[in-house]
Amino acid sequence: MLATPALLAQTNDLDLIIRYVLAGLGHGIHAGRERGAGVEFSEYRAYAPGDEWRRVDWKLLARADRYYVREAERDSHVAIWLWLDATASMAEPSRTIPSVDKLWYARTLLACIAAVAQRQGDAFGLVILSGDRVQFTPAARGPRQMHRVLAALSKAEATGQLPAPETLRASLHFARSPSLVFAVGDFLDYPSPMTDALLRLRHMQHDVRALCLQTQAEAEGSFVANKAYRDPEHGDGVYRFGPDAQAEYRRQREAHFAEVNGQWRKHDIRAATANIEDPVSTVLRGWLRQAGRA
Repeated sequence: MLATPALLAQTNDLDLIIRYVLAGLGHGIHAGRERGAGVEFSEYRAYAPGDEWRRVDWKLLARADRYYVREAERDSHVAIWLWLDATASMAEPSRTIPSVDKLWYARTLLACIAAVAQRQGDAFGLVILSGDRVQFTPAARGPRQMHRVLAALSKAEATGQLPAPETLRASLHFARSPSLVFAVGDFLDYPSPMTDALLRLRHMQHDVRALCLQTQAEAEGSFVANKAYRDPEHGDGVYRFGPDAQAEYRRQREAHFAEVNGQWRKHDIRAATANIEDPVSTVLRGWLRQAGRA
């Protein structure tokens, strides 16, 4: 059964949601070419003093009368950084699925990625951009770190604007070693402090993956006719959507994201787009597959 947002939104227990979404996922975030005691067989080599006896292939010993050790390729550990846009526009709800908004969907995806990172032994941390400030959960490994990240995600509220550019730029010192960054937002503003920070991280040789969330109504321009809408972050205008405005809205939206996606491609940042009405497990699987097994 697909992990539909309608089904998952019936509980606020992120632990339960993670178990449901990750059931049968079957792969991790990355795999390196680092030799060692891993799980994917690579080759045999002659036993050398200091090798662990549990890595000796006893069946091959019986046939060859020599000790051989199984070499494997194991995951290389990199820091995984989860970036959450928790500004006011992320409170935009689905028009068809009660209790689901962009922030709920983003938190669910990042919680699942944190669980995968923990499962494969990577250090992982969290960056939340909300209310004009940056909230950090430093990268670490293990179950306690998982609890810290889930607690921070659960408390995140969609409010305010992105931090000032200089505030966010000053925060980028956290990523000293090679990192894999998973950033989720709606990217309705461009350029913005968040996109600027992600581009800077890419220039610092970090691997950056962006996911743009949208509601089905946003994607189609199918808002309630003549209902008034106010920009939740800037409050600088009231808009009404009627049939005459839909075509212009779609044109401007297409031009906006053409520019955003063009910048992602130019700087070698792989980006994807998903509706929050889509099954969470399907979106997560596609996003992780896009991140690749480098």
